[in-house]
Amino acid sequence: MQDILDQLEKKREQARMGGGQRRIDAQHGKGKLTARERIDVLLDPDSFEEYDMFMEHRCVDFGMAEQKISGDGVIIGSGTINGRLVFVFSQDFTVFGGSLSETHAEKICKVMDMAMKAGAPIIGLNDSGGARIQEGVAALAGYADVFQKNIMASGVIPQISVIMGPCAGGAVYSPAMTDFIFMVKDSSYMFVTGPDVVKTVTNETVTQEELGGAITHTTKSSVADIAFDNDVEALLQVRRLVDLLPANNRDTSPDFPTFDDPNREELSLDTLIPDNPNKPYDMHELIQKVIDEGDFYEIQPEFAKNIITGFGRIEGQTVGFVANQPMVLAGCLDINASRKAARFVRFCDCFNIPIVTFVDVPGFLPGTQQEYGGIIKQGAKLLFAYGEATVPKITIITRKAYGGAYDVMASKHLRGDLNFAWPTAEIAVMGAKGAVEIIFRADNGDAEKIQAKTDEYSAKFANPFVAAGRGYIDDVIMPHASRRRISRGLRMLKNKQISNPWKKHDNIPL
Repeated sequence: MQDILDQLEKKREQARMGGGQRRIDAQHGKGKLTARERIDVLLDPDSFEEYDMFMEHRCVDFGMAEQKISGDGVIIGSGTINGRLVFVFSQDFTVFGGSLSETHAEKICKVMDMAMKAGAPIIGLNDSGGARIQEGVAALAGYADVFQKNIMASGVIPQISVIMGPCAGGAVYSPAMTDFIFMVKDSSYMFVTGPDVVKTVTNETVTQEELGGAITHTTKSSVADIAFDNDVEALLQVRRLVDLLPANNRDTSPDFPTFDDPNREELSLDTLIPDNPNKPYDMHELIQKVIDEGDFYEIQPEFAKNIITGFGRIEGQTVGFVANQPMVLAGCLDINASRKAARFVRFCDCFNIPIVTFVDVPGFLPGTQQEYGGIIKQGAKLLFAYGEATVPKITIITRKAYGGAYDVMASKHLRGDLNFAWPTAEIAVMGAKGAVEIIFRADNGDAEKIQAKTDEYSAKFANPFVAAGRGYIDDVIMPHASRRRISRGLRMLKNKQISNPWKKHDNIPL
């Protein structure tokens, strides 16, 4: 019996070594952790339960019959993050460069099925050279199987991808369908075709970093959400994100203890809005002063900075925040901001996370570039996302809410539950000067008359009371009372019941 146990332990030790010490050293030499070290950082100590440690590839062509390594380049299993169940797969670059084989894909599909059955998040740690060439179409079929699992899990359990090395070709489409993508600076890359192919086909010379590095995808393409300096920081931030999310679409977010009084008043907010209506202010300050302990987890902080999206807590419960940012493009909505916010709103709605929206928007960004890029359909995505959402929705207009952008930003007309305004709010079709120049265009040469009409228009619409008089604003509140009103509103809406008409699925304008 002891011999059998010793043999088992020996096989386990061989499997844990992956591609061997030389390749492990090479991984460390690049400043990267191994697949198992990453799992150790991500999960609570001694909580990881591994499955299919001894699975091997079945390929016998091109000399592969003699090259079999237990695990076949991916480690799968379950564990806990701060005591909550999660499932994980971690690709092992020391084994065939982490390339995906038929067996490798089967293991990923298996752990995703387990996550779905258990109703727990799935976290993928990606570090792979792509499809295993020796297996040909079997590897391609494996990718497609994984893609189908991503599709079925979408909106059911949170899916988080961490790109910790190369991720190229067909491999990119699985992370692309997950809810969040984190990348590591200078060591992770995502692209459909690499720099050599790009140069051959388009004659463009570009580096891996420029084409698909972490900075590129978090600032330009929006493929990734956040870039981190190293493996450890990325994994610790995944732990922090998981703490904010429910386990599945039938669950509620975890309830964290807080010492922050829900009725706390922030008198400094009474002077947040500058006297000059064209002067910007930082909307981050408002968010941080209304949430518990100022702890804000921003999503896509480096992309479309004219809108802010992220998670905070109110009375210990996770809340999604969307806010126009007057510091960038005056807070205008453009193509990128609309896409960014729409996806975030839909995620919150999938997983029962209430949405709080802070509005200071002068309208949609004008120009041929925006129109040619489809701002009409892109803006409609955000409108659609808010109108479709059935979670509690609280909106506060802090300053400008002009034109169609007023409607789009979680207005009462899109089933907003509680819509408040600060006394500084201006709700109108457009700014006073522009409106008067259109209404009284015949008098545009008479500066005195135009100024008088501008003052008249401002007196009528540069305040929230016309909208409040029609019931479009539930109350005009003092800025310092914002946290208290949000807290009470979320408490009141906790058991909100609303449903959409039955449909197979909607047809959001993609």
